[in-house]
Amino acid sequence: MKYIKIPFLLIWRLWFYILMFVTIILMSPLLLILTLKEEYYHIMWKLVRIWSKVLIYGMGFGLKIQLDEKIEPNKSYMFCPNHASFMDPFVLVVLSKNPIVFVGKKELVKIPIFGFFYKKVVIMVDRNNPESRKRVFEMAKKRLQNGVSMAIFPEGLVPTEDVVLAPFKKGAFSLAIEFDIPVVPQVYYDCKRLFSWDFFKGGFGVFRVRQHKFIPTKNLTLEDVDHLKDKTFDVIYNDLANDTKYMKDTNRKK
Repeated sequence: MKYIKIPFLLIWRLWFYILMFVTIILMSPLLLILTLKEEYYHIMWKLVRIWSKVLIYGMGFGLKIQLDEKIEPNKSYMFCPNHASFMDPFVLVVLSKNPIVFVGKKELVKIPIFGFFYKKVVIMVDRNNPESRKRVFEMAKKRLQNGVSMAIFPEGLVPTEDVVLAPFKKGAFSLAIEFDIPVVPQVYYDCKRLFSWDFFKGGFGVFRVRQHKFIPTKNLTLEDVDHLKDKTFDVIYNDLANDTKYMKDTNRKK
């Protein structure tokens, strides 16, 4: 990783937001049309993938991807990556040609321009509201058709840098069992190190990503939620904890 001196680091950080908002504005006419009907979502996904690549490569990042198992077209999955930085969703979008519906925090709606389109394509959840969780289930049931998948960051937050992996919430695994879709554990080793929430850290480099073998949910019941959650946690945690660069550069302890 090439670290950037503070003045240039701040300019580089500012460039990210300029790049993001300018590209959203340029795409706005198409996005307004493509968010009118559910059947347009597959087309919009292609546009969002192009946008995500522009943001990743436009910031000077590369991608090195290891796929232990590949997704199949027209099949639904539950993607569960570790949450490391604001770049995570864009990395996930680039990884999947299959359309994905994200379940995300309602707070991001407040971001100007971005928030307008965010609330149209993301199933928003208020984790403190049982009615909100019920709404997530109903919307997911409607959207999980024709090969559309779901993505949830099961930690529910971006942990501090000294934490290898925060405890998982149950939501992703309950939905995976309810809809009988396999869980896809993904490990993002470098997103926080290269693009931390701390404006004074980061730099150019390569995002290493590993997509582990899928965890099936066939024949599981809601009584198996904790087992599925713990199994997914162990896969991701063990991978992160055994990655020397991940542990060293962020001063984490097992």
